[in-house]
Amino acid sequence: MKGPKNDQPLYLQLVDILELQIRDTMSPNDKLLSERELSIAHGVSRITVRQALKELETRGLVYKKQGKGTYVSGIRTPPTDLAAAYSFTEHMKQLGKKPETDLLSFEKMQVTPYLSNYLNLEEGTDVFEFERLRKADGQPLMFERTYVPYSEFSFLTEKLLLQKPLYDIFSEDYGQTIRQAEEEFYASVALDYEAELLGIKKGDPVLHMIRKTFNDKNRIIEFTFSIARSDQFRYHITHYPSS
Repeated sequence: MKGPKNDQPLYLQLVDILELQIRDTMSPNDKLLSERELSIAHGVSRITVRQALKELETRGLVYKKQGKGTYVSGIRTPPTDLAAAYSFTEHMKQLGKKPETDLLSFEKMQVTPYLSNYLNLEEGTDVFEFERLRKADGQPLMFERTYVPYSEFSFLTEKLLLQKPLYDIFSEDYGQTIRQAEEEFYASVALDYEAELLGIKKGDPVLHMIRKTFNDKNRIIEFTFSIARSDQFRYHITHYPSS
């Protein structure tokens, strides 16, 4: 494969070939040839193929399924803008995707010292805690753990959460007017639990998002901690110079 004027390592030459193929002729979730097939097709060793696939994975162009092979990442589609994902359901619909939500848990609990700071509630105050797995077109994208004050949403049920988006529940069922939401983002790696839920490997990069939502009385009515697949989400922000 290596030509006389090409000083690139062999595996990077293969990366260039495969990246061009992925971007020009393949779609998200298409399966690549096996290591053996790629080795034969390009006349290189399987070690070279493994190095190339690892580099493509690092660039976010492919992902691996244990025991099944390597697949094209959805990163080439219009990126999901975390800053604009005020409603996951509506944002997915705008992207032409079918949103789904799995409700993993739902319970009433008391505010811990950690949560007290985020919810501006005294320790021991009752809150609802629920965990959700957010999907688009059947693919898991984000894991969320949400807390809402029991005093504001005492009749909240699992059934209601499965029927409609949370912000529709706020406005339609409880007459809450949302004034603003504050969000914070940071990068991390997936631990065992979230990696299994999101269909990625332990230690893979993820994006963490913390959101506090305020009503028109300036009370915090939601605190959500989210973990998103970094190969499926991007954070985009536009800065303007001050006058």
